[in-house]
Amino acid sequence: MKIAILGGGHGAYAAAADLSEAGHEVRLWRRDAAALAPLVQAGSIVLKDARGARDVPIALATSDIGAALKDAALIVLPTPATAQRDIALAMAPHLVDGQVVFLAPGTFGSYLMARWVKEAGNAAEVAWGETGTLPYLARKHGEREVNITIRAIRLPTGVYPARKAEAAIARIRKAYPSVHGCGDALSGALMNAGPVIHPPLMVMNAAPLQHFERWDIHNEGTQRSVRDVTDRLDRERIAVREALGQGAPHYPLADHYDNDRWMYGDAHKQLVKSGDWREHIDLHTHRYVTEDTELGLAFLASVARYAGVDAPIAHGLLAIVGGILRRDLRQGPRTLETLGLAALPPAELARRLHDGE
Repeated sequence: MKIAILGGGHGAYAAAADLSEAGHEVRLWRRDAAALAPLVQAGSIVLKDARGARDVPIALATSDIGAALKDAALIVLPTPATAQRDIALAMAPHLVDGQVVFLAPGTFGSYLMARWVKEAGNAAEVAWGETGTLPYLARKHGEREVNITIRAIRLPTGVYPARKAEAAIARIRKAYPSVHGCGDALSGALMNAGPVIHPPLMVMNAAPLQHFERWDIHNEGTQRSVRDVTDRLDRERIAVREALGQGAPHYPLADHYDNDRWMYGDAHKQLVKSGDWREHIDLHTHRYVTEDTELGLAFLASVARYAGVDAPIAHGLLAIVGGILRRDLRQGPRTLETLGLAALPPAELARRLHDGE
């Protein structure tokens, strides 16, 4: 299958190497041509995992998004939500009927990117899927080298518009067999693990993150008190899903820490063992704040308000991070209020998510 991978981060390089090795024709697009140059020159990515290190040829590495998207059956975006608008506008002139876009994860980006592409003048019939986490726990070790610690074994995925879900899920599964449908875009967005895992880690590790040059939030930073807050926040997420009529499995975050039933299986121990997450995290600029808190947690809190679910942990964490950033995060760019969806009756919101705008 012809697959376009859009992005230049850990997940994009992991996806390009992994899917190329699986036999797909992969085109990797990165807007930064200079940063892409080592991969263009070598024509391959060094992939490291439990099997060792090997060179994996990539069909095309390009800073021309049109060349990457041409004839692509599947378009994979393992990119931060903060980049989605720019990427949507860059994609808009090139998308055609029948293509499937897979956001991993999405932060309700499936709905928003479809809107932005349409506003840019492209009315192509495209299906947009989003899942709850990256298909990989991965970190780049060099300009064209990536280490995959673990691959996801369960990827619940929502589709916008939901009327295209069956065909879209079938297409995505050709690349990622671990994908399974979980309903519409809102259901997919409420599977996003980042806004549940990362805000408590940022808030409750704020002092050591600012004091030490490198700090592992998943090792020393994950103590019982942090887990207790994370578990409470996740119960709020699950209560929102249940209030909206979204069915199980809800993938409780406790499974990430306690057993092998989560999206990555028994991942937490391997994540800590790798040492790749002992890093510098800036509380003002890191994506755990700009993406998972300012966008993702604010989105979750707004859906809780919409569903009438009490969510004191979500709102409290937002207030504290807002204090760190010195701004009010309650009315962020991805709240239902800002998106013009909060006033819709539930039946109308469900219809819009099923049929499209």
